[in-house]
Amino acid sequence: MIQLFSPWLLLLLPLPLLVYWFAPAKLNTNQSALRVPFLADFGQPNTVKIVTTKRSRLYLAALAWMFLVFAVARPQWLGDPIEQAMNGRDLMLAVDLSASMQEKDFILGKDYVDRLTAIKSIATAFIERRVGDRVGLILFGSQAFLQTPLTFDRKTVSTLLDESAIGLAGDNTAIGDAIGLAVKRLRNESQNSRVLILLTDGANTAGEVSPLKAAELAVANHLKIYTIGIGADEMLVGGFFGYRKVNPSADLDEKMLIKIAESTGGYYYRAKNLDDLNNIYMRLDELEPVEKDKQYFRPKRELYFIPLAIALALAGLLSWKRKWN
Repeated sequence: MIQLFSPWLLLLLPLPLLVYWFAPAKLNTNQSALRVPFLADFGQPNTVKIVTTKRSRLYLAALAWMFLVFAVARPQWLGDPIEQAMNGRDLMLAVDLSASMQEKDFILGKDYVDRLTAIKSIATAFIERRVGDRVGLILFGSQAFLQTPLTFDRKTVSTLLDESAIGLAGDNTAIGDAIGLAVKRLRNESQNSRVLILLTDGANTAGEVSPLKAAELAVANHLKIYTIGIGADEMLVGGFFGYRKVNPSADLDEKMLIKIAESTGGYYYRAKNLDDLNNIYMRLDELEPVEKDKQYFRPKRELYFIPLAIALALAGLLSWKRKWN
């Protein structure tokens, strides 16, 4: 639909008539007269043509004024209402990029893939479902760094997660630093909406802050942490004497991850395969649901330039008629 941003400006439409009726007429004091004894010799003026010309100019001027006032009132085109969630969560993902994440103990389709690829395949869909939430991304290895600040642009977060690579932040695992960075980025946000989902496959082997100390900081800043331990508990490895079973997740410090989660009011989950990982994300959707309250906004497109262009065209035509008539 079309609306006027300043409809009260339409009151200017009768302004020319008011000026015509109430403004004093200008007197021409420099008139001169010429007495002609034989007026018939000069012919009679074409009165009908003069009146018609004046009337057409008046119509053009009136139309130009109408379109000009309409342009000043700023017509706008309103699009269809678009739904947005209100008061969504501030949700930060912290993903481990240490060297151990290259272990290929997850099956995607029919192929074995590394742990980071498995996370990407499931986390992308989870991010897309968080309509109304602000989502951020922390990547950590030997150091932790903020890849994406909190944003409603979930597509960008998914893209940057997909572009992440093992070893990008170093080969070790700084879990405490990742939590500390999340606390720093979320401490100024609403207390009831701060959530961190931390995915790792190992133990804390680097960083300046211990994981449990970072968890204390999280508690003090009302940050809820869900920890996810990544990695299968057994896999077959070929050797000189045939295949043998090994535990590729022997270095996973589950006790520490459980303490971190429980101390902050969150939960610890173990993802041994893609089904486990997908179920965890579905469970997180239940524990931290997307807000149901909605607000609507309608996109606006300015249309004032259309009546303004018509008014200028009519004014140009009026000027041309005055010149040649």
